[in-house]
Amino acid sequence: MERLPDWWGALSTAQLVIEIVATLAFALSGLVEAARKRLDVVGVCVVAGLTAFGGGTLRDVLLDRRPFFWVQHAGWVWALLALALGAMLFMRARHLQPTERAMLWPDALGLGLFAASGTQIALQAQMPALIAVVMGVMTATFGGVLRDVVCNQIPSAFSDHRPYAVLAFTGGWVVVGVQALGGGDELALAAAALVVFGLRLLALQLDWRVPAWRFEDDPTS
Repeated sequence: MERLPDWWGALSTAQLVIEIVATLAFALSGLVEAARKRLDVVGVCVVAGLTAFGGGTLRDVLLDRRPFFWVQHAGWVWALLALALGAMLFMRARHLQPTERAMLWPDALGLGLFAASGTQIALQAQMPALIAVVMGVMTATFGGVLRDVVCNQIPSAFSDHRPYAVLAFTGGWVVVGVQALGGGDELALAAAALVVFGLRLLALQLDWRVPAWRFEDDPTS
């Protein structure tokens, strides 16, 4: 039987479920974006993988957690490949056109889940609260940054002006706050994920904007 690494055994069932759902959600958002850019099957799989595993891998590098979660469990990679190929065949058979809006829903879900789990994992590694929250932000945003860079565009986390990383930062502090008040790990994860997911959907629906850099002589300002 495969021996699990020490850090893996320390994760709760709720954390494992959230890591899996968040990974699949981000993989789906990467897949939709790659399909919008009309990449071939290799490009679709690569972009989906970078989106799904990029943030968690960066977190594990900084926390010195080995092996990485997707290296230890090849089934995650097989699941991602199956999702990418299956979704491509389904969209082609149904003549579905991938849209930006279709990408935003799984991206919002992955944002909330990874912000919560990334922060909590860093707290369990005895990181200070601020550093743990920053780890949650990295976990939640870095995969999307890699997705956009590979798709040859400025990362939307930095450029579309609708709250994104700010919401992940907020979700991290929800985890810290709930646990400081005596809430359990599951409650902290659920509360943070719901807060971030709900706020992201509201931001998209109501077109909330964060301030952008403007020059005095910019005619569009």
